[in-house]
Amino acid sequence: MRQLALCDEEVAGAEDFGRAEVIPLHEEAEEPRPAWGMRRAGGLLVACGLGLLPWLYVLATGLPATATAAHWPVAWVGLDALEALGLIATGLLAARGDRRHALAAAATATLLAVDAWFDTTTAAPGGDFATALAMALGAELPLAALCGRLALRTLGRPA
Repeated sequence: MRQLALCDEEVAGAEDFGRAEVIPLHEEAEEPRPAWGMRRAGGLLVACGLGLLPWLYVLATGLPATATAAHWPVAWVGLDALEALGLIATGLLAARGDRRHALAAAATATLLAVDAWFDTTTAAPGGDFATALAMALGAELPLAALCGRLALRTLGRPA
């Protein structure tokens, strides 16, 4: 929201107004305090995140350097299918002017960033790694940045 601001000289030079009172057009409103349930849920999430920190150490020191996954193709096809669905949903909602595109964009940005991370960290050295890096830098991360920007721009605006 825009504010009208007059400098002291303009106010002093406005003799026609006599002793008019200057009333601000917009006062900063205090953020409402979240409801008790929301505060409780927030505290629970923070506690769970902090509880995961020791688990990260257990994983880092206990996992084998290599592993065989029984459903490797299903995992990757599923992740890419979710990305495609997210991109399509974000695009359709944005094209319709529906503000809910911000939610789809945020989820899609996350999926794309995770895909780039796992592609590059699980790729074999050499050509596989070069391909994963090219995909991450050329497609996944730029699309993630675009989706993230869409989400942040929309969520930062009042409804």
